Amino acid sequence: MYELRKEKGMTIEKAKELVKDPVYYGMLMLKDKNSKADGLVSGAIHSTSDTLRPALQILKTAPGTKLVSAFFVMDVPNCTYGENGTFIYGDCGLNQNPNAEELSEIAISSSRSFEQLVGNTARVAMLSYSTYGSAKSELTEKVIQATKLVKEKEPSLIVDGELQVDAAIIPKIAEVKAPGSPVKGNANVLIFPDLNAGNIAYKLTQRLAKAEAYGPLCQGIAKPVNDLSRGCSSEDIAGVIAITAVQAQK
Repeated sequence: MYELRKEKGMTIEKAKELVKDPVYYGMLMLKDKNSKADGLVSGAIHSTSDTLRPALQILKTAPGTKLVSAFFVMDVPNCTYGENGTFIYGDCGLNQNPNAEELSEIAISSSRSFEQLVGNTARVAMLSYSTYGSAKSELTEKVIQATKLVKEKEPSLIVDGELQVDAAIIPKIAEVKAPGSPVKGNANVLIFPDLNAGNIAYKLTQRLAKAEAYGPLCQGIAKPVNDLSRGCSSEDIAGVIAITAVQAQK
């Protein structure tokens, strides 16, 4: 711990105290090339910042990653939308008000996470309160610009925006509101314009639709590190452990 952070002002005394914290100790286990640890799950009794701060201090970001972000795997029972009721929601746990560039990175990372965990093609909707210019403001312009950036960076990715959520996930509404959309109302990755929208949406889906919500899961860190809500159940913990194991295998 001291060697990793001494240039940032870490002292031996402070390092000895920090490694008593199980989250810091766990991150050091992941950092150690000789360790048997491949992933870390925290958050049942820790805040998100208490989980992510040591991850970024010790593990850093994955190669080629510009932004660490968070997502939820949402599993909605008796649902034909998305991927038979499975969605990824991003970012619902970390970046408060991403700009267009950051939003594009969240979308790309979330599409990769979907394909890694679900095994099917990602179809990404960049969400807004507007569809194809039905409203105009700084808020909608950010999503429009982010969508353009995603298409430039990942030309093969199925992505569209700006879209209202009904036009993103319901094919009949997409035909009316977004004719010609490459997503065609079949989005399985939903990208929210800010943390307010994302956090509210995942909790509403979890409570009203009785969905399983796994996360916030992290993307962009050098090793698999995932957070939990402090309101999580034992089943939630087991689910996130399973997801972390899949990420480690990949």
